[in-house]
Amino acid sequence: MHTSERLKGLDVFVAVAECASFTAAAERLNLTASAVSKSVARLEARLGVRLFERTTRTLALTEAGVTFQRTCTRVLGELEDVESALLNDSETPQGRVRIDLPASFGRLHVLPLILDFLHLFPKVDPHVSFTDRFVDPVAEGIDIVVRIGGPDAWPASLGHQFLGAQRLVFCAAPRYLQRHGEPRDQAQLHGHACVVYGQRDGGVGPWYLKGREAGDIERRSMPSRIAVGDGEGEVAAVLAGLGIAQLPTWLTQPHMEQGSVVEVLPELSTDGLPINLVWLKSRENLPKVRALLDYLAPRLCAHGRRPAPPDTAQ
Repeated sequence: MHTSERLKGLDVFVAVAECASFTAAAERLNLTASAVSKSVARLEARLGVRLFERTTRTLALTEAGVTFQRTCTRVLGELEDVESALLNDSETPQGRVRIDLPASFGRLHVLPLILDFLHLFPKVDPHVSFTDRFVDPVAEGIDIVVRIGGPDAWPASLGHQFLGAQRLVFCAAPRYLQRHGEPRDQAQLHGHACVVYGQRDGGVGPWYLKGREAGDIERRSMPSRIAVGDGEGEVAAVLAGLGIAQLPTWLTQPHMEQGSVVEVLPELSTDGLPINLVWLKSRENLPKVRALLDYLAPRLCAHGRRPAPPDTAQ
């Protein structure tokens, strides 16, 4: 099959996948719903697989459809980049950039920077998603990700910059400590109400506690007063006076500065998971990707955001 034949209908398929609707995709593409439906049907016939599961009320990608969408999104994005470069013949950052961020860290610290960046580069079109799972930028066609945790060794296809290890502190609201007292050592933590991270499987995230030997860190599950599957939700539970939590400074610092949360047992604070800025090496030299990386890298750290050094100010 000729290459041009393989490209037919890809833009229609991606639009339907993103809109989850033939009608909405038709409006986006300025086509009729019938034309969109026939285009997808021809593509499925050519590929020999079903890309969508259809009911009278819903339209969802099949497993094959999810895989095909990732590839189509990447291919169409690369074509868009080439066309933009040829048409504009300039190094002006412009076009779509896909970014995936950890939910709480991303909303609190990275998204505000991206919004500021857009005032400087209005032709860049960020598509931002929030997930706490590990994503594969190569397989999913994501240009830039920020990850808390990650592999010991990053694959050669990815560039990365270590932003630091998140600093974990024990903290509580003053009103909780007034009612229940402040623990004097690690052993007394077990007698307090604990606010912990709730996992989807029903388990809870462990606390990082100092071991018997100097430098040893133990992961220990604590009995919970409340388990919340979101960092900002854990902070809300602490502010409500429900107990003591172990949280990263990028979540707690503003509340500590206001006095609504106080640190307890500061001698037990410890480093947690690493935070990295990660990107596709194959796209790092595109002006739009390079500009955003250069903007984010000096402004992000393990505590959240920091002022940019004078020589990197935009």
